[in-house]
Amino acid sequence: MQWGEAMRLKQLFMMACLLVAGVAQAAVTEQKITLPNELGSAVLYKAKRADAPAVVVVHEWWGLNDYARKRAKMLAEAGYTAIAVDMYGHGKTTTHPKDATAFMNAALAEPEKMNARFDAALSVLRKQTDGKLYAIGYCFGGAVVLNQARRGLELAGVASFHGSLGSPIEAESGEVEAAVRAYTGGADQMVPAEQVSGFVQEMHSADVDYALRSFPGVQHSFMNPEADSYARKFDMPVGYDEQAAEAAWEGTLRFYDEIFD
Repeated sequence: MQWGEAMRLKQLFMMACLLVAGVAQAAVTEQKITLPNELGSAVLYKAKRADAPAVVVVHEWWGLNDYARKRAKMLAEAGYTAIAVDMYGHGKTTTHPKDATAFMNAALAEPEKMNARFDAALSVLRKQTDGKLYAIGYCFGGAVVLNQARRGLELAGVASFHGSLGSPIEAESGEVEAAVRAYTGGADQMVPAEQVSGFVQEMHSADVDYALRSFPGVQHSFMNPEADSYARKFDMPVGYDEQAAEAAWEGTLRFYDEIFD
């Protein structure tokens, strides 16, 4: 093959790749949603698969920031409609743990309002898809979605990433409709071993379809690439783990496929 011909084929290949990438990006739309009754806002990401599961994404204690929206967009790029809901209700975000603690505690003090925000996000999704409904959450959000399962909502499944596994709400036999998946770090100081064992006992006693995966030596916030910078800046016991993050994400996508099938 002549050098010029090889270069021409290479250019055509690169143009085709760019075209495919452009089509993939165009397939996902982003829309800011105002929730009713002054509950706050959410961001909706739509993809073409109208019959695929739709997912509520709940943020970490930092608020509905770029990371949470990125995770929702990743789901849309994988073919699912996703809505990232602001559980703080007023666009509050922070990068300081002191503020995050205050935001989280204020939200936890009003569980009815948090539930209303989650229900509103589900209502938005029901208008977008005929597929099954699902929820995932990170850190604070992981605890939120587990509690939605404990409430007995009509969800196909929920997945918690490094979320608190204990709760004042206890799952009751026959009440939990969602399949539950939880991913936690074996070295997570915020989710100690006794909390993990208590969760397992709770799920087992309530006959929940559940699975828990604990990654040995992995710390809290292992899904978030920014966790290492938080650890250095604030001396927090958190840390990103690429291998655990990839395994948890791939496991969740397989979970979607099981639900879709």
